[in-house]
Amino acid sequence: MTEKAKGLELLREPFLENQVGHLPKGTKAQNECPAAEKVNCKICGGWHHPKIIHLDYIGHAALTDRLLDTDPLWTWEPMALKDGLPAFDASGGLWIRLTVCGHTRIGYGHAAVSQYKDIGSREKEVIGDALRNAAMRFGAALELWHKGELHAPEPEEAPPKKEAAPKEAKKPEPGHPSEPLRKLIEVMISKEKINRELFKEWLFSVGWIELKDGKPSMSTLTEARAKTIADKWDSALETFAKWLSKEDQNG
Repeated sequence: MTEKAKGLELLREPFLENQVGHLPKGTKAQNECPAAEKVNCKICGGWHHPKIIHLDYIGHAALTDRLLDTDPLWTWEPMALKDGLPAFDASGGLWIRLTVCGHTRIGYGHAAVSQYKDIGSREKEVIGDALRNAAMRFGAALELWHKGELHAPEPEEAPPKKEAAPKEAKKPEPGHPSEPLRKLIEVMISKEKINRELFKEWLFSVGWIELKDGKPSMSTLTEARAKTIADKWDSALETFAKWLSKEDQNG
């Protein structure tokens, strides 16, 4: 029987599926689409553009529950005060110190300004964001902050091989790239140090891949389009860079 984690080790434990929330993340055009185009999302329950992607995150209540299990006397404090209250910086963000089991980590939180938010709700969002950021320094929900696989799976001991008749090589599914071609594209993305999630979002925005479980998936990339990307990699990089620059300008 595996011994239950205690103290700071408990913060490194994965969160249960029911504790993980799904935050809709759209482009500026998707966020500002007409109300008639919005649909009731089956993933997050909100109303938004039908092709919006979702990011997994841990909410304030789930994180507080984990902090209390780790250390019932955990505390946080702002790094600066103004008139006896937490001092927000010029952009509306907040620097904090989070102390758990006698150890302290620094975190920063921010939240978008919106005319539709209730008075004080933005400040609470900022504090919650700062707590998540500081808790991440302890390892809490670290896998949700990372794009891709954070730790490679440990290789399992292979059972003794049995001699068998040679099998015919498995053919790729019709219209989808073969494994070597897909791996080639992944290697090229890694070599250029490109953010894989943003690259997939770009491919999705131009209609080259589709959503799978609410997120853009490379497994939906067709054989022909994968070959085009590989053959015209420099052109693809240039187009991706232009899209990325435009997204940054749109905020």
